[in-house]
Amino acid sequence: MGKISRYPKRPSVHSLIAAVFVWLCLAGAAMAQPVESFEAFKDRMEAVAVASGVNRDFYRAVMGPIQPDPAIPSLISGQPEFVTPVWEYLDARIGSGRIARGRAAVAANEGLLSAVGQRYGVDPYVLAAIWGMESDYGAVLSNGSLIRPIIASLATLAHQRRGRVAEDEAELIAALRIAQARGSAQGLVGSWAGALGHLQLIPTAYLQYGQDGDGDGVVDPHASLADALASSANYLRGLGYRPGLDWGFEVEVPEGFDYLLADRETFRPIRFFAERGVVRVAGRQFTDPGTEVFLYVPAGADGPKFLMTRNYLVFKGYNFSDSYAMAVAHLTDRLKGGGPFVTPWPRGAQFPNRQQRIDIQTMLARLGFYGGVIDGNIGPVTQAAHARFQASAGLVADGFVTLEAHRLLTNAVQ
Repeated sequence: MGKISRYPKRPSVHSLIAAVFVWLCLAGAAMAQPVESFEAFKDRMEAVAVASGVNRDFYRAVMGPIQPDPAIPSLISGQPEFVTPVWEYLDARIGSGRIARGRAAVAANEGLLSAVGQRYGVDPYVLAAIWGMESDYGAVLSNGSLIRPIIASLATLAHQRRGRVAEDEAELIAALRIAQARGSAQGLVGSWAGALGHLQLIPTAYLQYGQDGDGDGVVDPHASLADALASSANYLRGLGYRPGLDWGFEVEVPEGFDYLLADRETFRPIRFFAERGVVRVAGRQFTDPGTEVFLYVPAGADGPKFLMTRNYLVFKGYNFSDSYAMAVAHLTDRLKGGGPFVTPWPRGAQFPNRQQRIDIQTMLARLGFYGGVIDGNIGPVTQAAHARFQASAGLVADGFVTLEAHRLLTNAVQ
């Protein structure tokens, strides 16, 4: 396939934040039912594909024999980024084995990683961390139970109408365009959600940011690690990645700290937090007090706390889950030789079930703290509302929604 690359205006961090929130609201919604048969869906999509530049005969040859993938519905509902506490997600994905394999992979590909990092201005260890998260350094690419023809997968996703219909249809069309440029859909394989290659780049991003990293005249992120690394580096820059900027810093806050300052929509210089007693863990020092950050408290006052830069939000452009972004950030540091987070996670925390989460949002709305959708999805808006309730009740306003939140709100509305 020849290189296909366009360079649109980069999205602002604020637009990325908005996109992240919208996607998080949709991600937990119940999957809608198909509104048409699979054959009718394929017939309808033909006109859309042709209008997007896919040859009609090619479309029919590729889509005609496609049947829905029966495994897709359960895979949609079980995405671990959104159904497990962040520490369980990290435990499962950043164990000693993955760290060891990652350090070995970095050593074996040091020259390539360094060259790509220098060319695109992206930390090569960030690329290595994404590589590890997405394909275990290429190990899963030969696993037929995990890697499958992506056109069938994307057609199934779009037909199922899982809550992001326009996006899934766009990925299907992009995959068809990629297949057409290759001259065949044969060998166009990836994850169940349609992502391609070593670093699992989605088809629309592949079309927009794909790079011929090995100079052979084609872009193939599955067969060529150089292509995969270069394409993802280019994609990260397109999302607003800033060269030379760390993802963030683990910090400690003083007793009595105002957790209402933990607001990811408001960036402040590090010195703002330092003046309020925030310090790096283990006696480490901030190198530039002018760096703009936001305070992130993913597990409440008793868990690890972070000052995050804009590059952390760029990781969420790759996958909108905070657990995923945190995993990429932490694996980056572990590959560099860093250790675990200093502050332990609150592993004894108990969490509300779906109905209790709906109750929490309902009660927060009744008390005047919440104006969002009542859907049981605990995201930044619900957490901020809970923090305001906590502050009004004289509690530590960390916004961490646990089962205790349900009890306190139940008492407050009685």
